[in-house]
Amino acid sequence: MSVATLFLPCASGAEAFLADEVRGLAPVGERVTETRGGVAITLANADVALRLAMQLNLESRLAQRVLWQVASAPYRSEDDLYELGCSIRWTDWISPRETLRVDVTAQRSPLKSLNFAGLRIKDAVCDVMRELAGDRPNVDTWRPDLSLLLHLSADQATLYVDTSGEALFKRGWREDTGEAPLKETLAAAMLAAAGWLGRADDAPLLDPCCGAGTIAIEAAQMSCGIAPGLQRRFAFERLIPFRALQRDWQQLGEAARARVHAPSVAVHAGDVSFRMTDFAQRNAERAGVRDAIEFKTADALQRLPPAESGTLVMNPPYGERIEAKGSGQAARQSFEDGGSSSEFFSRLASHWKRSYPGWTAWVLSPDMKLPQAMRLKESRRVVMWNGPIECRLFKFDLVAGSMRAKASAEA
Repeated sequence: MSVATLFLPCASGAEAFLADEVRGLAPVGERVTETRGGVAITLANADVALRLAMQLNLESRLAQRVLWQVASAPYRSEDDLYELGCSIRWTDWISPRETLRVDVTAQRSPLKSLNFAGLRIKDAVCDVMRELAGDRPNVDTWRPDLSLLLHLSADQATLYVDTSGEALFKRGWREDTGEAPLKETLAAAMLAAAGWLGRADDAPLLDPCCGAGTIAIEAAQMSCGIAPGLQRRFAFERLIPFRALQRDWQQLGEAARARVHAPSVAVHAGDVSFRMTDFAQRNAERAGVRDAIEFKTADALQRLPPAESGTLVMNPPYGERIEAKGSGQAARQSFEDGGSSSEFFSRLASHWKRSYPGWTAWVLSPDMKLPQAMRLKESRRVVMWNGPIECRLFKFDLVAGSMRAKASAEA
């Protein structure tokens, strides 16, 4: 191997934050390129790329995967894809005793069947292996040794080796979840957009509607210097090019564990639901940050600030968890039918203006009219996608009373 290109897909809207993260981890001077839906980095030295791929899997909070590009070429038919697959010396990656899987993604591809496109890549890998090693690998769709991703644009086919295995948002600690839990990578993107990095000079952080605790746990791990991939395994550990670097991988893990420290800044979290607060505490325990988060079961409409100033980061929930404790079934049904949503946010904004002056709030919502519902003027809005749902991360600078009253007083 000589020149190598890594591609790290991420949630739409997080590309710039991921690019900054990759630049911070990559050797100085390497070219990092933002593209729609991810970041690419090309390295002139393949050995450096192998080590960086391991480090990115271990350290990246924002990437969904770390993909190693092995081939790219124009295509018009499935036969072109077969030729693309045959251009790789697959015995450099696995042996015939190991297994593979091929996944396919596409944007405006003219091909009628993506399944058949993946089958042609699989056929190419097996034929190359049979020719070079005398036997072919089997397919394993559950936990393959070699996971390939074929991406098809309108006229270009690109083939990647997935060095991650399971998606990187699966940190290894989440077992207790509520409905529609927030992915860890999106929580990290929210913190990156807020400029909150878990440093000693960052303000205390509070998530008053924490659900399963994802935002608070990500924040606490950052505050304690815990690498996001420290508790899981990766696909590259089973691939031939990385086997000679086992000592390097061991050293990366040892260095990451040596960086763990007491929390640099306070993290607070809680939920109106005792059940969800308990889930969050158990997840925090598995993540190694139970003592770094102060949990409190409380209604977001009543909870008082834990410090004079700080940063609120939240993904507002819906249904029962958003209500004050003791609300009845009729009230829950009213909210689920949309009857009390704007009332909740209006009351939340009033509570913040009354109790949280000096704080900054970051709220993720698919409702583009959220500032209007809260009667607050956002100072910034960041486009973010929660899976297929287009959202905005709104920033509110909280002051006592209203922004209009503050402006009049300053005048």
